[in-house]
Amino acid sequence: MSDFLGGLFGDEKSQGTEDQKNQYSSGQGNDASSGGQGNGASSSAQGNDTSQTTSGNKNEGSLELHKEQLDVTKNNVSAGEVVLSKEVVEEQKTVDVPVMHEEVVIKRKPMNNERSNASISAQETVHIPVSQEQVEVNKYTVTTEEISASKRQVEETQQVQETLKHEEAHVNTTGSVDIVEGGSGFEDINKG
Repeated sequence: MSDFLGGLFGDEKSQGTEDQKNQYSSGQGNDASSGGQGNGASSSAQGNDTSQTTSGNKNEGSLELHKEQLDVTKNNVSAGEVVLSKEVVEEQKTVDVPVMHEEVVIKRKPMNNERSNASISAQETVHIPVSQEQVEVNKYTVTTEEISASKRQVEETQQVQETLKHEEAHVNTTGSVDIVEGGSGFEDINKG
């Protein structure tokens, strides 16, 4: 950049000297050919036009500055999955159940030794059935609850860091070159 601008402004002075020489030589050519030949005059005019065009190309230069910007895109990727399943867990459960049973109550009643016509025998017996309640356990299945799963979208903010590059213009001069500020000064450019 410094060599480009330095050479640019340095060539401007030398180009100006060359333009003066061309004008001087073309002026002499016009005096010499002032005898009325139009071809010499048109030739010198064409020479002046060529030097002005060349001078115009070398007196101007520009640079385009570029910088990087972030291009953020989002893609859907798999974050995992949820599987609903069941397992059987056994546990011991104790329940207190009230049960009934029968008991035999023996009572003796004195008879005061009254006379009886019954004969004495060991064949007479009395049978009293005794019963009780017995616990019987049966199991049946009931529905306790229902488990369902669904998806929902939750938005959150993530920070992304990236290093970006940009171009800065620097102006350096060599030799005796005058720079006139126009718009933004060269000092501002050097500060970046």
